[in-house]
Amino acid sequence: MPAHDLELLIDAARAAGKIATRFVGGEAQRWDKPDGAGPVTEADLAVNEMLEAELPSARPDYGWLSEETEDTAERLERERVFIIDPIDGTRSFADGSRTWAHSLAIAEHGVVTAAVVYLPQRDMLFAAARGKGARLNDESIHVSQTGELGASQILAARPNLEPRHWLNREAPQFERTYRPSLAYRMALVAQGRFDGMLTLRPSWEWDIAAGDLILREAGGWSTDRHGQPLRFNNPHPKVEGVIAAGPQIHRQIKNALDPDSSGIAPH
Repeated sequence: MPAHDLELLIDAARAAGKIATRFVGGEAQRWDKPDGAGPVTEADLAVNEMLEAELPSARPDYGWLSEETEDTAERLERERVFIIDPIDGTRSFADGSRTWAHSLAIAEHGVVTAAVVYLPQRDMLFAAARGKGARLNDESIHVSQTGELGASQILAARPNLEPRHWLNREAPQFERTYRPSLAYRMALVAQGRFDGMLTLRPSWEWDIAAGDLILREAGGWSTDRHGQPLRFNNPHPKVEGVIAAGPQIHRQIKNALDPDSSGIAPH
């Protein structure tokens, strides 16, 4: 990883925040993407336009994958790739909420090496570089030490608790809560505010790439729903859900899931 990749992402995230916060979420022009792919606003597109102009110019040998850019196979030929969600939590942004994030990552040979999740309206900047630990606003962060799933707080959408996903057709007992941005959920687990997060739906890489590294550098485990390490810059840029938690809670969630269930619950 080039020495200044993380600084590049931090600067880009702060610039993205300045652009996005010029728009009033509830008044930003909004469209629905085809095939039920969710909403997009003029703020998403403005942030993406800036990032796509600035980041590849700074690293011309890196590939590009973004939620708001038409994907091509060209990125698959690059050793390193930017993985970008201009605004993660677009629905929340459009509704005027403060709980949305810019999610920026760089992956090298499928493994994330630098990552930023930035919530400008909450003044929260999570950042990590491979082997350097994870930080929130320049303070080190670590996953919680909770060891019992029954005593844990897990970020998950309600459909993930449907009996069909679990052994014995019964979800384990834990306190469930929710935040709208997958990147923010993973960062909150890295911070130790929650003990884990779970999504059983196939997940787009741009939603989780930055959170994956931040959580692992904070001492957590971040895998797909089957317990396999997350790999990025795939030809079809989705992974099979996410389990993210401290080691003990991660193991208990993984062991409670039915390995033969289908991952179609909304995240």
